[in-house]
Amino acid sequence: MAVGVRYIVRDVDTAIDFYRDQLGFEVKMHPAPGFAALARGELVLYLNVPGAGSAGTAGGNPEPGGWNRFQLVVDGLDALVADLRERGVPTRGDIASGPGGSQILVEDPSGNVVELFEPAAG
Repeated sequence: MAVGVRYIVRDVDTAIDFYRDQLGFEVKMHPAPGFAALARGELVLYLNVPGAGSAGTAGGNPEPGGWNRFQLVVDGLDALVADLRERGVPTRGDIASGPGGSQILVEDPSGNVVELFEPAAG
């Protein structure tokens, strides 16, 4: 079963470039300038600009950004973060580590947050 998350973005093409090129998503559908569906494993990410389709009519006026996020489990977090930073991807703070593992928050071009998480060994 796939899980779907909808993110409101300022520019769908810029968001596609970020999620495909920086985080390894695959474009599944891009039928209009204001909408796209991308996938990574079991996760389907729906990207909308405000006002495109139901993104502008479902309970208010949506805007990108905030602190809600989805988590991608990764290996080699330190190296991945160094590479993303070298490519100009913004992070919120530094890698935080605890007994369960390490994590960092990265931002897409619209300020939406993605948590990168590497579980602790063992």
